Amino acid sequence: MSKSIISCAITGAIHTPSLSPYLPVTPAEIAEQSIGAANAGAAIIHLHAREAGDGKPTADPAVFEQFLPQINNSCDAILNISTGVALGMSLDERISAVTKFQPELCSLNMGSINFNVSRAAKADVNWKHAWEKEFLTKSEDMVFRNTFTDIENIIKTVSEFGTKFEYECYDAGHLYNLAHFAERGLIKPPFFIQFIFGVMGGIGADVESFNFMKQTADRLFGNNYIFSVLGAGKHQFPIAELALKAGGNVRVGLEDNLYLDKGVLAKSNAEQVEKVKQMAIDLGREIASADDAREMLGLKGKDESKIV
Repeated sequence: MSKSIISCAITGAIHTPSLSPYLPVTPAEIAEQSIGAANAGAAIIHLHAREAGDGKPTADPAVFEQFLPQINNSCDAILNISTGVALGMSLDERISAVTKFQPELCSLNMGSINFNVSRAAKADVNWKHAWEKEFLTKSEDMVFRNTFTDIENIIKTVSEFGTKFEYECYDAGHLYNLAHFAERGLIKPPFFIQFIFGVMGGIGADVESFNFMKQTADRLFGNNYIFSVLGAGKHQFPIAELALKAGGNVRVGLEDNLYLDKGVLAKSNAEQVEKVKQMAIDLGREIASADDAREMLGLKGKDESKIV
């Protein structure tokens, strides 16, 4: 088996500050937790930005600029900037930080989805900010739009400066969408595919779903892809174990799951990285360094970004 790449998604745009006191919100917190996750063994750091005052998701490159250089200069991790950013944002907003900073890697959602996280609004917490509960509740009536035109526009814009993609696939149909763009020659292997399990509106988080996604990707891409998995919420570590046993890679982080164990909040992203790293070692997997991951994914290199 190849070395295992650990990605860590630091803050995301779904969990809100009231759901965990450990969710990084300010640029300083995002930088500190990113560096901690890299030092714990994460080769890739997946990044969103938030408004420092109330933790609301933002696409503003000026906010990204408050933490990207510090992370870049403090560790060797691959910085992966989201183009999903947050529900309801325009395509221009979603790609603004990637266009400005031209990172080695960015995420690319491979299809539209009814991305429903409204159950989180039922949490028994004292809501700190007025926007939080409404933001979660309204996802019940919202489509996370990623049309073929949207996807093509991102590919053409981002490919010009050599940034490669983490292809986020929430269902089997998204794998076929990816194959469509590959057949047209708009994207080139190796394809770094993130199988996403357990988001309401996407494929379930169970062994059968994992096997189906893996078998479908094998049929469509053969040896031209590298897969990673993301399990939402309580599914994070069980799905990670399935992937590691199958020779794959894993993503953890407070974007996807706020807990370390049942009922125990993770106090940092690094805690989750350390847990999945130990899981990988126990299963006989060697952990990929950032440079290992660069070679495996065919990335342009840290010095070719505009993060300074």
